[in-house]
Amino acid sequence: MALGPIRITASAKINLYLAVGASRPDGYHDVTTILHALKFGDEIVMRPADSLSLASDADLGIPEHENLAYRAAQAFAAALGREADVAIELSKRVPHAAGLGGGSSDAAAVLLGMAHLWNLKGHEKTMLSVAAALGADVPFFLDGGAALYDGRGDRRARSVPALELPVALIRPPVAISTVEAYRAFDGLSQATVPGPEAVIEALERGSAQMLGAALYNNMTDAALGLAPAVADAIALCQAAPGVHGAAMCGSGSAVFALCASDAAAREVTSSACERGWWGMVTRMQSARVEVQRVWEVW
Repeated sequence: MALGPIRITASAKINLYLAVGASRPDGYHDVTTILHALKFGDEIVMRPADSLSLASDADLGIPEHENLAYRAAQAFAAALGREADVAIELSKRVPHAAGLGGGSSDAAAVLLGMAHLWNLKGHEKTMLSVAAALGADVPFFLDGGAALYDGRGDRRARSVPALELPVALIRPPVAISTVEAYRAFDGLSQATVPGPEAVIEALERGSAQMLGAALYNNMTDAALGLAPAVADAIALCQAAPGVHGAAMCGSGSAVFALCASDAAAREVTSSACERGWWGMVTRMQSARVEVQRVWEVW
């Protein structure tokens, strides 16, 4: 046997708390959010190659060079002054335009994979800088777990305790563009938002009930104007037995439910699938992102 490629699970995320503020002079918005990684995600396999390539098992509707995973490899290699000599195979499981952070997680997984393939040490700051330039959520996925972010959603304010609760993910058959969601948000009058303290306290106490009651996302109304079916998805989750609380993922269109058991999570996803929606049972993840070396038999 010989060392083969590396495999990384590019974890999806949920926003336990999301408070978007006013538009800033730089065109971004002030964002305060608590992100939590999930065990569910895309899978990425990487290996050394003569030149950079990306192959996906799903039609993503964009050219290879526009994919965030491909751009991550290009940017990291350029920052290090070397060639991006890696082949990337992407198995897509996270729905597009769902608010689950699939593209950002793929990008972070590629950065971690390249660091592993190239046996890099001492380049953490470079990796973090590249991640932040790729997108606000990308730095979070380098570590996973749970954390409070502020700034434009890209500045890690503090780590918070991570839990491992069952989660049901459901998504009506509608995509919501992040750009369109923020445009709709800017057109609405905004109420005063609660701070993230209730979510942080729930995580510190390890209380699923407290956490379910504290979930907050002020992008929800903007998303409902674009995709009313999201309201149906939230209502389905909230009415299901064994659900502590439910909220929209990011700017939509997926919804997550914090559940008392895996069985309760399966009931939620079954109800969603009966409507022809997408559903997935997973768990919140406290572990850091792992890069696994695959052994090949010659």
